[in-house]
Amino acid sequence: QGKQKKARKYAVMKRMISLRDERIKEKDRAKAPVKKKEDPSAIKEREVPQHPSCLFFQYNTQLGPPYHILVDTNFINFSIKAKLDLVQSMMDCLYAKCIQCITDCVMGEIEKLGQKYRVALRIAKDPRFERLPCMHKGTYADDCLVQRVTQHKCYIVATVDKELKRRIRKIPGVPIMYISRHR
Repeated sequence: QGKQKKARKYAVMKRMISLRDERIKEKDRAKAPVKKKEDPSAIKEREVPQHPSCLFFQYNTQLGPPYHILVDTNFINFSIKAKLDLVQSMMDCLYAKCIQCITDCVMGEIEKLGQKYRVALRIAKDPRFERLPCMHKGTYADDCLVQRVTQHKCYIVATVDKELKRRIRKIPGVPIMYISRHR
């Protein structure tokens, strides 16, 4: 019988002494932070970010018919699964003319999906869709859409992605279009 190997403990690290330890010399010791007493009669200031009035639908003149709709990859895929005509269902939803916009990043994302999503690629290459060129680094479509919506408040974002919807809801004044219950 050989020696039994002793297993090393996971994430073992050397213990460090605190800077407040009494073994450390007085000049090297960390000083305890001194709290300032607040004056109850002093005026309290707080900074609230001011949003421009164009972000609110009542005043946003950019957001009107014909609506510019930024389409995401999964929105096209879900519309195929739900057997919806993309252009017609958008017009039925908004009761107005819609201009479907697709960025280069979304187009690249659909092309990367391969042969399985060739129907989605054919829909995305439809001449009724307006192509928007991208000038940023990388091809991550979600970041591209969020950046474009932040800069220009004239778009409606069409997506089914929960994470992207959560990010866009943080930007005030940007409407979201999504597919639920095959509508």
